[in-house]
Amino acid sequence: MDRLIFLGTGDAMGVPRVYCDCEVCTEARTTGVNRRFRSSVAVEGDDGSFFIDCGPDFVTMMESRGQRFIERILVTHAHFDHIGGLPEWADACRWMNKKGQLYAPQEVLDVILRQYPWLDRNLNLHAVDHGVVLAGWDITGWKVFHGKNGYSYAYRLEKNGYVWVYCSDAIALPPEQKLPLYELDLLVLGTSFYHEEAEFSTRSVYDVTEALELISEVGPKQSIFTHMSHDIDLRRKYNLPDRVEFAETGLERWVGGKISLM
Repeated sequence: MDRLIFLGTGDAMGVPRVYCDCEVCTEARTTGVNRRFRSSVAVEGDDGSFFIDCGPDFVTMMESRGQRFIERILVTHAHFDHIGGLPEWADACRWMNKKGQLYAPQEVLDVILRQYPWLDRNLNLHAVDHGVVLAGWDITGWKVFHGKNGYSYAYRLEKNGYVWVYCSDAIALPPEQKLPLYELDLLVLGTSFYHEEAEFSTRSVYDVTEALELISEVGPKQSIFTHMSHDIDLRRKYNLPDRVEFAETGLERWVGGKISLM
């Protein structure tokens, strides 16, 4: 089986917020249970490894792992908290005389190159509109509603009969966008707040109460919440259902083998 490692579990601003002295941000500066880099995961196994997303905390994540190079990164969308580390990755590739392999839908690659037009000097860019195989995982992506921020992509990954989805930035998915969420062994889903009271038109990511409704509908065997703001305090007991949990930095879970529900 492969390992799924949560490198970052925070929303677009991360935790702590530089301006904020709330209990969660204060704790994040001390014991650090709630310290959250921008959301990213690593998948590692005998067939290779890759990251999903490369935000502005990329270097800090790499240093914390003692890792000097990553060859393959799959990107969900071209917002800064998901691509802000790409220039540093490309610079590492330049100095190490290696080519990084960047994967994303073509429209996402187009936006990335408009923002960082020099990246293709040190990165090979691969469009994944028709799917891709990374580290033995058959991966298909589809566009998901991202509220006021437009659209993101979610990815469904399959290997050895194990199926999981990474969907970090989505809200209020219509029925057709929910279809790939059925019959999953694991759903990784973004939930910025426990219960967000802001006007819906200003929002962009599920809150926990809405995510639990979605989970009840699509029925994954396991669920992990990520992309959390400073509203979520991991020291609290939220009484989540069985097989539902919040991610924290460094959380590891085995993927690629069938789950026993005994």
